[in-house]
Amino acid sequence: MLAIRLDDDTEKRLNFLAAQTHRTKSFYVKQALLEYLDDLEDIYLAEKELEDIRAGRSDIISWKDVKAKAGL
Repeated sequence: MLAIRLDDDTEKRLNFLAAQTHRTKSFYVKQALLEYLDDLEDIYLAEKELEDIRAGRSDIISWKDVKAKAGL
């Protein structure tokens, strides 16, 4: 269970959206959080991979080699 506090404007917008679409506020908060978490995970993983490449902990494969291995 999670409780959050929203500023008045955000709360009004969420209430309006929920009322207009006949969905719950929780539905929209969950949808927004899931999408935002997807983005954060992508950013974190990309930054981690870049850090590993720069530190020599990760191998780099050229596009040419990728195409050759795939038979393209």
